[in-house]
Amino acid sequence: MEVSINQRQQIADSGFSVFEDIYTIDEINSIGAILNKADRSEKTFRQTADLFAIRQFLKVLPEVKPLVFNQNLRSVIDALFGNDYFVVKSIYFDKPEKSNWFVAWHQDLTISVDKKADVPGYSAWTVKHDQFSVQPAVEILKDIFTIRIHLDDTDGNNGALKVIPGSHLKGIYRAEEIVWNSEAPITCNVKSGGIMIMRPLLMHASDRTTSNKTRRVIHIEFSRDKLPLGLNWAEKETTTP
Repeated sequence: MEVSINQRQQIADSGFSVFEDIYTIDEINSIGAILNKADRSEKTFRQTADLFAIRQFLKVLPEVKPLVFNQNLRSVIDALFGNDYFVVKSIYFDKPEKSNWFVAWHQDLTISVDKKADVPGYSAWTVKHDQFSVQPAVEILKDIFTIRIHLDDTDGNNGALKVIPGSHLKGIYRAEEIVWNSEAPITCNVKSGGIMIMRPLLMHASDRTTSNKTRRVIHIEFSRDKLPLGLNWAEKETTTP
């Protein structure tokens, strides 16, 4: 899987890029089969009538890792970022009919860590399901990249991400600070089997699904940084299969 100069430049300048045909239909179906047979009583599974999220996805469903980290994905990661990065967070999302939500404009400003500690530059501590989240120093956020793996065709009718290109270059950029007459948000359509790579400081949002089509996405964040003063990444995966 080759990475073009344009794709590299788009990630640098716009904060994201889309890559098609990373996964075959068989690979997508195999991932779906693992999801369908998973034990939904796990506390990391979130559902109403339908499953809509799995936190710590790679930890609770380790059998999916050989499918997720196929040769195509490995090649893209190596070409763009090298081999120093490791997984620090993984989440599965859907927007089924009875758990359909919208996401307001925001940046991804928190990381998951193993404990709470008094660390300069780290703030806004929260804890959910025995996992601590914190907003780290901005240098940590700038170096993270996120891969969103699309198991379904995704467009503006079923909750595709909307982004503000270049907003990742503005540091911490609050939604209330957006000057809309100087921004040009776009919708990132991605076909099943494709991925979207983005920087977490990219301002993004998504609408509710209106087509009643599933929008299954695996969201994986990567870093290469060692955290300060004894903090550790809560979901660190040092190797991929």
